Amino acid sequence: MISSRYLPLGITALLLVVMFAVGAVQFDGFGSLRVVANLFTDNAFLLITALGMTLVILSGGIDLSVGAVIALSGVLCGVLITKLGWHPLAAFAVVLVAGTGFGALMGCLIHYYKLQPFIVTLAGMFLARGLATTISEQSIAIEDPFYDAVSEFGINLPGGAWLSCSALILFVVLAAVFLLAHYSRFGGYIYALGGNSQSAALMGVPMARTTIGIYAISSFLAALAGIVFTFYTFSGYALTGIGTELDAIAAVVIGGTLLSGGSGYVLGTVLGVLLMGTIQTYIVFDGTLNSWWTKIVIGILLFVFIALQKAMTLRRAAHA
Repeated sequence: MISSRYLPLGITALLLVVMFAVGAVQFDGFGSLRVVANLFTDNAFLLITALGMTLVILSGGIDLSVGAVIALSGVLCGVLITKLGWHPLAAFAVVLVAGTGFGALMGCLIHYYKLQPFIVTLAGMFLARGLATTISEQSIAIEDPFYDAVSEFGINLPGGAWLSCSALILFVVLAAVFLLAHYSRFGGYIYALGGNSQSAALMGVPMARTTIGIYAISSFLAALAGIVFTFYTFSGYALTGIGTELDAIAAVVIGGTLLSGGSGYVLGTVLGVLLMGTIQTYIVFDGTLNSWWTKIVIGILLFVFIALQKAMTLRRAAHA
């Protein structure tokens, strides 16, 4: 029997396998390694964002600013590289530092002023999106030999599959976040904070450092996702990433992480994003379904997993 704590994770994994198997039986080429590789490439920026969101939700918080940070990062890259002539690596460094500082500022407001994360990150969302739009309302094309090299860099796999540079960056980030969340002291602090913040403080968890660090990492990863997204579009645009924060939250919840915090796994978020990507891929292969069916199915899954979370919470309370 599967432990109740792994039940949401197991359900998500089962749904992913079933969905992929149905597609593989119904459509030629759906079950190929090429499709699997494309799932990681096409969803790299979303999964990077969702990994940061996982840490935030595990701590009992929320971050609504990530989509706007993605947009701001792209616009800054466009301005620094195209208009000011900076080397992309120098521009990336500035963008990542700025993103980290932005998240740390929100973490400071949440901790020291005891403000709700929802309100603080909502304000951060408006601020970042407003800054991006103020800098440039038009899309900024990025033309640089470095971007051409990035688009050509990757790993060839059997069957004509291709792991792009974006997917490789994703795997590095995934490994780092997995180790951070599950095999570091900081990860233990995150779970303790999400489980019960008062008990965590009594146990000696450095509340300020942990809270600020969580939101700094989330914004850092959102900024990195913005950079990765420019590898797809070769441009920066202020309207990029609208709704990405909701997709990230959905992936985290579908992956089995409790919205109240304290319980969940990084692997679950990966499965959640892959399940959402598989649904979209199925619709593309079918060709007759409206793309909005993706949102409908995700909405149904969210209702199911929220109900499951509630049932598990009530069961644990009954046994306590």
